[in-house]
Amino acid sequence: MRWLTNPVAQFLATGFVTLVVVALATSALSRQAADEEAVADARALTQVLGRSVAQPDIPEGLVAGDAAAIDRLDRTVLDRLLVGDVRRIKVWAADGTVLYSDRTELIGAVYPLGEDELDVITDGGTDAELSDLTRPENRYERSLGGDLFEVYTRIRSPEGDPLLFEAYFTADELGEQRAAVLDRFLPISIGALAALVALTTPLMLLLNRRLSRSARERERLLEAAVRASDAERLRIARDLHDGVVQDLAGSSMALSTLAARSDGRLAEELQDVGRSLRVSMRSLRSLLVEIYPPDLHTAGLAAAVQDLVAPLAADGVHVDADISGDEDASAAAVALVWRVAQESVRNVARHARASRMSLTVHREADLLVLEVVDDGAGFDPGATAGDEHFGLRAAGSLVREHGGSMEVDSTPGSGTMVRVEVPLA
Repeated sequence: MRWLTNPVAQFLATGFVTLVVVALATSALSRQAADEEAVADARALTQVLGRSVAQPDIPEGLVAGDAAAIDRLDRTVLDRLLVGDVRRIKVWAADGTVLYSDRTELIGAVYPLGEDELDVITDGGTDAELSDLTRPENRYERSLGGDLFEVYTRIRSPEGDPLLFEAYFTADELGEQRAAVLDRFLPISIGALAALVALTTPLMLLLNRRLSRSARERERLLEAAVRASDAERLRIARDLHDGVVQDLAGSSMALSTLAARSDGRLAEELQDVGRSLRVSMRSLRSLLVEIYPPDLHTAGLAAAVQDLVAPLAADGVHVDADISGDEDASAAAVALVWRVAQESVRNVARHARASRMSLTVHREADLLVLEVVDDGAGFDPGATAGDEHFGLRAAGSLVREHGGSMEVDSTPGSGTMVRVEVPLA
């Protein structure tokens, strides 16, 4: 699943999701625009048919239901009204009487008009709505199939009475206009975004390669710096061990010999000086362990840890150390565990004011696990700043770079738990 963290893969995935979102949004917006455009066109056509075609040719007597007037209107304007997508024509009186329709069975029937239709007759204007085919006045429209859209506007008879001119349209026109709008806008939107992704993908690949090279170079420089630091630490540790430590050991032995040959107060003073030298030697050896860890594969992690926690035990901290499972671990895994253990013990010694500390290393499946727990003052990991716990954070970064994980659980006044899991290989 490494590709999930690849910036190029993330960019392409984001581009694909964006394409899908844009396609859906464009489709929804174009559908809405097409609906509005179709309704506007239907309103405009109904106004033209009602006021420019039907109204000038309405004969006198149509309002009174004169058969000759109905026949005359039918012969003169019907073929000019049923044009385009218009499927039905009705002319209503204000009381709900159908004065004229291309469906002759409806002429003379009376049906109650709705509030919107009465408002158009009273105030003028044009309105539109989806036809309710369950209403009795629309029973003949059911055979036309599909949904119908009815638009009505006000016209006047020769006698000056306000009438309602109503035209029915099939909803197929809406679908056709939706498709037309999509055909115009969707390729532009999707094509532009796809072209942008196609143009920027090579740039992302190039940038990713440069970043990868920079990361590898940074890692190489970091490793070189660590090796140089380790080499310098080793030189200092060897110089101290072969020089000062040996001199102190010789002086301690000489003082012990002199004390054995002396009597009285001088012997006691020489023994005190010898003990002081031996304490200084132990402190110096602990310092050497901090400056440069022992050869972990030669001396073993357990021996190194014992040297590491010795100063804590000397300061009165009750220490439990249990080391196992590192026999088959790689040198890198053991070194990482040692480094985190070193930083954890150092923090306990400097900041925790703990009375007890446990340090365990064990194996879980293919992982080497370190746990360091103390009952000290604790701290807030999220609020830690400055150099107080920098070493522990740096060690955690090294663990994560090598595929491991590190967890620090601590609250003020409740101690601290550090848990590290490192792959054995």
